[in-house]
Amino acid sequence: MSRYLVVFFVTLFSFISSSAQNGSSLEPDTVRLGTYVMSLHDINFRDKEYTLRFWIWMKYKNPDFDFANSVEVPNAKDLEILESIVSRDTATGEVWVLMKLKCVMKQSWKVADYPFDKQFLSIQVENSKYDTRSLVFKADTTGQHFDPDFTIDGWRINKIAISTNQHDYLTDFGDVSLDSKVSHYAAFNINIDIDRSALGLFLKLFVGMYIAFSISCIAFLVDAEHAEPKFSLPVGGLFAAVGNKYIIDSLLPESSTFTLVDALHTTTFIFIFIILLISSISLLLYGKNNLKRSLKFDRYGSIITIVVYFIINLILIANAALH
Repeated sequence: MSRYLVVFFVTLFSFISSSAQNGSSLEPDTVRLGTYVMSLHDINFRDKEYTLRFWIWMKYKNPDFDFANSVEVPNAKDLEILESIVSRDTATGEVWVLMKLKCVMKQSWKVADYPFDKQFLSIQVENSKYDTRSLVFKADTTGQHFDPDFTIDGWRINKIAISTNQHDYLTDFGDVSLDSKVSHYAAFNINIDIDRSALGLFLKLFVGMYIAFSISCIAFLVDAEHAEPKFSLPVGGLFAAVGNKYIIDSLLPESSTFTLVDALHTTTFIFIFIILLISSISLLLYGKNNLKRSLKFDRYGSIITIVVYFIINLILIANAALH
């Protein structure tokens, strides 16, 4: 009887050991990734893209991963590997891959507060061959993630951070070994937070609009007896403001959002119309031989119109700048 017990316990122990070994073999390998951003340029709002050059490195032990040939950036329009270095530590068996990448990235720009906009850029790196059953990522957070001399013309870099997560695809890509119709891939993220140095750009964009409004306001200085210039000045200012809006819109992607650009131009259109309305009433009073009331209406109308116009502009601009 004791002999059977011994055989039973030996068999049970062997089974438990085998199960533990099989379970450990199913554990995914950990890949440590780090990055160093070199440059960000060719920011194109109209085509919704920008170009990024950066170094990225991976350290792992499984030689089958071959990141040099299976690295993927899903949200990139174009990916080019400029340099690739692969070495192996014979003592530890660890593989080290260092690559310099150039990516043309897709970006959905936030233009509601343009040109006081803040942008959040996210670059996601994956291994296109192996899912999370085989590998997981761990961020190498040591050191800086970008060159201290790295600048973007017209922008301020607030933060560059790295992180890892899991990217889920709602398909099994034809892999019948998956239990569900969802694929999970490890993702390494480079997150770049930037905002624009906007004052100079704002003046370049909107100086034409404000000059157009100022030209329209000259109509207040024209007596009602000179009807033609009193009406032609605001009409000319209106066309100039419309032209200014078309120029700015050509720089931006199409958007259903009512942006700061739309708000400022719409305000200008409305107040130029108010100038025309005031001029019409002034002309009507003049036609009734009431020159004093006509001049008084022009004077008070001009003060209220100009003051309210610039107050509304300041509120809109401050709200966008502090958003």
